[in-house]
Amino acid sequence: MKWLLALVPLVAAAPALTSYQGDAPPTPGQVKILKVGTGGTGCPQGTVSTILSEDQTVVTLIYDTYVASIGPGIAVTEQRKNCQLTLELQYPGGFQYSILSADYRGYANIEKGVTGTLKSTYYFAGLAPQSSTEYTFNGPVTGDYLKHDEADSTSTVMSPCGSKGNLLNINSQIRLTSTNSKATGLLTTDSTDLKFKQVVYVQWQKCNQ
Repeated sequence: MKWLLALVPLVAAAPALTSYQGDAPPTPGQVKILKVGTGGTGCPQGTVSTILSEDQTVVTLIYDTYVASIGPGIAVTEQRKNCQLTLELQYPGGFQYSILSADYRGYANIEKGVTGTLKSTYYFAGLAPQSSTEYTFNGPVTGDYLKHDEADSTSTVMSPCGSKGNLLNINSQIRLTSTNSKATGLLTTDSTDLKFKQVVYVQWQKCNQ
């Protein structure tokens, strides 16, 4: 379990947010990340950094070792990696938030005959509604990528009303499959800083109750 004792400004500029209708978010300083938990083959403890933007609307997750690979001599266990991430947030009573959209940045080097898949599921602990997104990379593909989820596909998951203890869960996975035993593939390692970045945008609104 990794503790974040203070909010950290976003280190890299994020793309402009999708236009949406929502209430003004809580004022700066009222939102805090109390705990961040990670688990899975793609995000062992100590390999994930979590950054909350200065205006508390963007959460950036940076993975150091979230890499899937396939090819001759590569173990089957390397073909699929997953990460279960849980964020406990504290925010003022009378507010709740939803997942508005998400960006995924990384690197793909996939030969012909290899298919890569990037999938994420968002949900709040104890609540049935969840939302999933999935992208497919059909080889040959080489280079950095940016995948953006629009609001329509990710804005249906709404947190409970309350001030703390609500757990946002992000369950993600990357996997590679191949129809050519000699082909190779690599997915989600950023070509510059060797980190896979997942940026989650949230929309605030006031509770009706």
